[in-house]
Amino acid sequence: MNSTIKERCDGMCAILDFHKGRDIAVVDLSGQTVVADCFIIAHGATVQQVKAMADYLDEEMAKTGLCPIRTEGYTDGRWVVLDYGDIIVHLFRKEEREYFSLERLWENGGNIVYYAK
Repeated sequence: MNSTIKERCDGMCAILDFHKGRDIAVVDLSGQTVVADCFIIAHGATVQQVKAMADYLDEEMAKTGLCPIRTEGYTDGRWVVLDYGDIIVHLFRKEEREYFSLERLWENGGNIVYYAK
């Protein structure tokens, strides 16, 4: 993962952490897929919290000139995806995160880093 993407990931993780995102993980997908260079995965306790995290992230990133190419799942609020091109952010309710277990699906021996303040 190049330094520019890492810096943006760190900034996004800090925003999610500030807004009570839980178990924030960055999955480095470099060389594994053309979909994105990394995923950021976090969860919230309720649908409202997941939507709020998506809103705050969208608002803060827009201030830097970065807007998602597309957003999916916002209406339901159980799994919201914000696609920033090279970074895809997955925000779940805890139950959906455990069920879909994206970390497990994309794990490649050390390519997952959990955000620490």
